[in-house]
Amino acid sequence: MNTLFLGIVIFLIIFAVFDLVVGVSNDAVNFLNSAIGAKVARYRTVVTVAAIGVFVGAALSNGMMDVARHGIMTPQYFSFYDVMCVFLAVMVTDVVLLDVFNTLGMPTSTTVSMVFELLGGAFAIALFQIMQGATAADGTLLSLGDLLNTEKAISVILGIFLSVAIAFLLGIIVQWVARIVFTFTYRVNGRTTDQSGLMGGLVTSSLKIGIFGGLSVTAIVWFLLINGLKNSSLMTPEAKAIINENTWLIIGGGIAMFSVLMTLLSALKLPVLKYVVLFGTFALAMAFAGNDLVNFVGVPLTGLEAYLDYTTNGQGDAQGFLMQSLMDSAHTPAVYLIAAGVVMVLALVFSKKAQNVVKTSVDLSRQDEGDEMFGSSGVARTLVRTSRSMATSLSTAVPPCVTRWIDSRFNADAAVLKRGAAFDEIRAAVNLVLAGALVALGTSFKLPLSTTYVTFMVAMGASLADRAWSRESAVFRITGVLSVIGGWFITAGVAFMLCSLVCIALFFGSFVAMLVAIALAIFLLIRSNVNYRKNAMVGEEDKLFTRILHCTSKDECWTLLQKYLNHTINDNIRMVIDDYETLTTAFFCEDYRRLKHVTTGVDNQRKELKRQRRRQIIALRRLDPIVSVEKSTWYFLIVNSLSQMYYCLKRMSESCREHVGNNFSPVPSEYVNEFLVLRNEIMRLYLRSLDSEAASLIRNDAAILQSSLSDYRKRIIHDIQTRQLNIEAMTVFLSVVQESQELLSALRHLMRGEGKIGE
Repeated sequence: MNTLFLGIVIFLIIFAVFDLVVGVSNDAVNFLNSAIGAKVARYRTVVTVAAIGVFVGAALSNGMMDVARHGIMTPQYFSFYDVMCVFLAVMVTDVVLLDVFNTLGMPTSTTVSMVFELLGGAFAIALFQIMQGATAADGTLLSLGDLLNTEKAISVILGIFLSVAIAFLLGIIVQWVARIVFTFTYRVNGRTTDQSGLMGGLVTSSLKIGIFGGLSVTAIVWFLLINGLKNSSLMTPEAKAIINENTWLIIGGGIAMFSVLMTLLSALKLPVLKYVVLFGTFALAMAFAGNDLVNFVGVPLTGLEAYLDYTTNGQGDAQGFLMQSLMDSAHTPAVYLIAAGVVMVLALVFSKKAQNVVKTSVDLSRQDEGDEMFGSSGVARTLVRTSRSMATSLSTAVPPCVTRWIDSRFNADAAVLKRGAAFDEIRAAVNLVLAGALVALGTSFKLPLSTTYVTFMVAMGASLADRAWSRESAVFRITGVLSVIGGWFITAGVAFMLCSLVCIALFFGSFVAMLVAIALAIFLLIRSNVNYRKNAMVGEEDKLFTRILHCTSKDECWTLLQKYLNHTINDNIRMVIDDYETLTTAFFCEDYRRLKHVTTGVDNQRKELKRQRRRQIIALRRLDPIVSVEKSTWYFLIVNSLSQMYYCLKRMSESCREHVGNNFSPVPSEYVNEFLVLRNEIMRLYLRSLDSEAASLIRNDAAILQSSLSDYRKRIIHDIQTRQLNIEAMTVFLSVVQESQELLSALRHLMRGEGKIGE
């Protein structure tokens, strides 16, 4: 029995390593997005600074918050067997849940997932104990309030709602004020540049940068004192008392001292904002490691301590030995903290998933247009329309001169972003400083604000205030924000329910169920990582688009755009060929499943073409205006031709699927055999379009084949009128022939556009 429990504890510790990797991948967005989005330094430098912060935070932390021991459940009423079921269910659920979110590129809260998993598992065991009539030492019946600490979960939920709303609103306000003060033209490395690269008229003084830097550094230092070092062995009760008694003196002195220092550095033409952003990155990373370490290793180490207590005092009675020892506070050995810090640093440096999650946050707050990760939604469209109506109403109450002055301060055309940057250093500093200040404020009021929620919503509010959400991108950005926020709340519900179910299965299934759960978790992790590697392979198309966005030469942009267009055209042509062949074959073979699959595939390909079109329009805007106008006509002819091909396939697939789904009579074989000859000719013609063959020759051959299809269609109509044929089958077959003609017509237009745009 003890050996089996030892195996479970070893598994919990192994899973703790995976949980550290997965958790760091998810929470890296908290402290990396600002520095990476503003390109204040190379990616390697930013990660190095963050890695130092992570390691220092983990090593200085006294280890665990007691939430894993007695923050959610009351362990004195739970047996060793009970807590092992809960802990194993928590780890299995946590790793799988966070891995799914990371694979989707959606940031979520490790604090919320752990709290609600613990709550779900403990709730399941507590419910069973109440049904069994469990009693306390004095013989009174135990209630749910006795067995669970529901106050902790409620405080987390309140913290979620408050942090989301407050962080978003303050992000808007603070960034708006910062942009009014600095505009998009400010001192960078001692020079103030405008869009042309010359000295601008709006010269931001060193004093402004110095005061802003002083406020920022003071806020970050305060964040470190209050949040980053609150659990550190360096933060003694005496030090805490001194800080609490001299709060305003420390803040005021810090602002004065750091403002003078930053002003001098700015006068010496040193990049003050770069230092502020990197320092803020270090502070957030340190606080993350020091405070959130319990989210990853708290449960496994608590399970280890429970096992040691059981083997010493349990006398082999796993279901009767109560976990009174877990009511004491944890004292984690330093070697565990250092080992956890090393694992977190390695995960931060090498994790591709961390880069994916950071990309989501950066893309949603990007200043200019680019590839939008999210589509449109009805809620987002409604919010955009409502916001525009409110803005129009408010603008009538503001004097025109004030409106013009404010607009001049938000002239994004004057912004000079570093190559590949999503926004400037002013916004990056606001993101870090405000997020750190809010988390520190919440900590001082003992309000459990989530670092993930605060940093993400501050970034979204700041990007909105910076007018980064244009009319062309607002609906996509709002959809993305709503998707991420929805994912947060789904995390809580799914974590609670899934962990409850897993815990019930483990409790009643005993060691067999535990082994199955462990095997299932390992399988899901392996499959998830394999699928992620497949999906994470960056295609040639994505590489070309990224190069276009970062390209500074208009001639080079056109060369890259031509390659991008050719790649898009060839990919879509291949898809059309495959879908057309599969569709017609499935129709004649009466294969409903394949028809349904083709219909779904065509819909997805139409959506992908729409995304590609938006990318290419953005790329066209980066060309010389004369070239852009000249090429746009033929570009839209190409895109419309590709779109028409998919519409042909869609109409064809819907009628064929309905016919086969209703089990109507098939098309006579004599017509099928004759049509297949023509179909193969169409497919060969499409394949020829992939080569460098002259477009005019393909267009001529397509016209001849169209004529043959037209004659064939007329003969079918004549046969329908003169022969005893099945009307339903022949009507659908006739539509297939007509849509095949339309495919040839679309190919001819495509060849014309492709030939003209390359001239």
